Amino acid sequence: MISKWRLRMGTVLALAWALCMPLTAAAQHVHIETGSQGELITVTASADMQVDPATVWQVISDYEHLAQFIPDMRSSHVVERNGDKLLVEQTGQFRFLYFRQPVNVKLAVDEFPPQRIVARAVDGNLKEFEGRYTLENLPTGGVRLSYSGRLIPEFPVPPVIGRMVVRAVLARQFSAMVKEILRRDSLARDALPAR
Repeated sequence: MISKWRLRMGTVLALAWALCMPLTAAAQHVHIETGSQGELITVTASADMQVDPATVWQVISDYEHLAQFIPDMRSSHVVERNGDKLLVEQTGQFRFLYFRQPVNVKLAVDEFPPQRIVARAVDGNLKEFEGRYTLENLPTGGVRLSYSGRLIPEFPVPPVIGRMVVRAVLARQFSAMVKEILRRDSLARDALPAR
């Protein structure tokens, strides 16, 4: 007879595995990978889209409104700006099935418009965090948005499903970013005068 704990763990792992499958969205191609080495968790993600690169930049650098469309982000505010250098404060949570962990972080952000944004944690409950968004114009006329991140949380992450927790959270968040880019691009195209 299968115990309730084993049945529950089997369900958790089956759902986690499903979330680890390559994602598809309205973008032509969305891909997310994670890795780990000790406490360090790494994430890479990319999405190919037929959108205006200016729209992509507007969305990824819209720090004041990220919490309106990024799941599990409660707030995001620019605390200080000096040209292309910013200090951004964000709060939210890592949420996956029964796991909940509040996250608060202060990020030193360097912008290199319109191709790259680099952020690193300078305060909060992440021991280490560095994330990078990169935009690349494709020969097809589209845009590839790439993300790479590495983090070491200060809080305990469940050992069996830790990577899957982070993957699920970042997959939801990256997919939401792509969805917002596509939404804003569609609105901008609809607003253009008919020819």
